[in-house]
Amino acid sequence: MDYYIVRIYRKGKNIPHNLLGVVEGVGIQGKKAFTNLDELWAILNPVKKEPYQSRKARNPKKRENN
Repeated sequence: MDYYIVRIYRKGKNIPHNLLGVVEGVGIQGKKAFTNLDELWAILNPVKKEPYQSRKARNPKKRENN
């Protein structure tokens, strides 16, 4: 489980979705800034990329029997 410190600052008093803030990973140097909920979500739940596979590995050709 990952732990984060999230500091949220509002950009506008009457607009609750306008956020501004910083995320810090506990035990990790550095900070990541966000300007809206989507960016905050992307920082907290990064998309894991699939390992690279060659085109042949993804789409093997069918062998024809003679």
